[in-house]
Amino acid sequence: MDLEVKGIAASPTSQAQPFSGRKKLLQQGQTSKSWAIQNPRLPVVPPLDLQSLIDSDEEDDFSHIPLSTAHFHFNPPNSSSAVSCITPCQVSRTQLNENEPEQDITPENLPAPTSKYKLKYQQYETEMKEGYKQYSQRNAEKTKSNIMQQSPKNKIDDKCVQGEEAIIDTLTTLDRKALLQQGYAEIPYNAQRSTRRSDAEIVAAERKKQTVAEQVMTDHLSRIRTHSTLTENMLSHKVQFDGRIISRNGRDACRELIGFFFIHDQSLTIYEYRQFGKNRTNVLPFIQKNIYSHQCGRRKGKQYQLGDFYVGGNLTFLSSDHPRLPESIKENKLLILRITNIDQIALYSLKTDSVEHEDDITSQEANDRLVLEAVQDVLKEQLLKRGVRILTGLGKYLKQLDKEGTGLLDKAAVKRALQEFHLQVSEDALESAWQVLEGDAGGKADYGEFTRAVIGEMNEYRKSFVRKAFMKLDFNKTGCVPLTDIRKCYCAKKHPQVISGHSTEEEIKLSFLETLKGACSKSDEVSYGEFEDYYEGLSIGIVNDEDFVNIVRTPWGI
Repeated sequence: MDLEVKGIAASPTSQAQPFSGRKKLLQQGQTSKSWAIQNPRLPVVPPLDLQSLIDSDEEDDFSHIPLSTAHFHFNPPNSSSAVSCITPCQVSRTQLNENEPEQDITPENLPAPTSKYKLKYQQYETEMKEGYKQYSQRNAEKTKSNIMQQSPKNKIDDKCVQGEEAIIDTLTTLDRKALLQQGYAEIPYNAQRSTRRSDAEIVAAERKKQTVAEQVMTDHLSRIRTHSTLTENMLSHKVQFDGRIISRNGRDACRELIGFFFIHDQSLTIYEYRQFGKNRTNVLPFIQKNIYSHQCGRRKGKQYQLGDFYVGGNLTFLSSDHPRLPESIKENKLLILRITNIDQIALYSLKTDSVEHEDDITSQEANDRLVLEAVQDVLKEQLLKRGVRILTGLGKYLKQLDKEGTGLLDKAAVKRALQEFHLQVSEDALESAWQVLEGDAGGKADYGEFTRAVIGEMNEYRKSFVRKAFMKLDFNKTGCVPLTDIRKCYCAKKHPQVISGHSTEEEIKLSFLETLKGACSKSDEVSYGEFEDYYEGLSIGIVNDEDFVNIVRTPWGI
């Protein structure tokens, strides 16, 4: 069969002149078409679109033409088996097909795609969607992080903003090392183990309370000459609560106190629970049963009522009225107890039966709380990433200003301390907070109470785990722990960076010890107050209680 392309004839057996790659492909396509016409029984192969195969040795510009505007045309062979390849510039559109409109040629009778390829396409589509979703999430998180880092603090009032512009709010090396402790919050929550531990703690607490309650009933009934059922019923109408001493002394701060408020005579009593080893316990009176009144604050001189008992409430006593108190407690004029837990069922039942009228003091106390919360909101933004370094340093600095060791400072000294650590508070806010906390100290205030009030505190749930960790370290009950003991007990094996291999246990341990030393007034030991300050600063950046508990519980194994 002869093949004629643009006047060049060649036979299958003859040696043809060399063609370009496009001409060879064109020749093969025309030959296959002619052969298929001569064998009608075989299926006709759909024609190739070969318009772009132009007879030129130079590169054509066809590749950039959009597919929607490109049209390929192929002339069928004539009766003499001679095939002509004609470009669109040589034949007009009417000559190609005068009767039918121009349309793209689509092959017919194509086989349907098999289930194998359908499955592959579905898998590919799913992978693409999932990959794009993850990519979008990563970009969104990165964008949010950049905005949080670059955006100004917009919750500070106008006067604070002016001072904030002068502060270079960069994290120091100690800040970054302190923030490594937050990695423990990423450890998966072990619900089963936590449930077993919580159940054991609940059982132990119930046994302790039952022991104390029995001791209290025995003591009071033994002091009454005429024992009767009526007297026992009167003593049973009480609300039970747990308390702790607000003190920088670790030995006193970790005392386990259990109190009772009796409805029939508005009296209260407090006992101390002591445990020696695993089985030996002791219950001793701490505050004798009597009727007491507030010793400071808006309610100074007013008798304690049922409404004064709630979690977070303070009870104040004159140390001189209780000669049996430990000497470390009698050093201070006031004994301040914080209610950490209370029998909510009994409290609700007793509140339903009793009627207490609210007075003007209640609204004044509510206004005081609003004043302090406003200052806390301002300072929280400034302490979010620098809490550990600032709180630990601020405590040491205030103690150095207190030359007399009374625990009291004037407003000028406290203001200077805030400025020293770049904590911006407006004059009006500082004055309002000072009026709330000044009391009757002759122009001075308890700087420990002032710090807790304007910066805020961990809730009692978080503080309970900090005390547990310190009590595990301070097994001699001295109130101070040597740094060598802390180094031995601290375990970084479960830190996420250690698990992933990015850091070693020793590196995480050294970062913790280095930041903790910043809180210490002595180079070789840590007091309870300093230990609490460290976790107080770390707590500011932790929103969820369970995350914070994980941070404390994991390295100390409590």
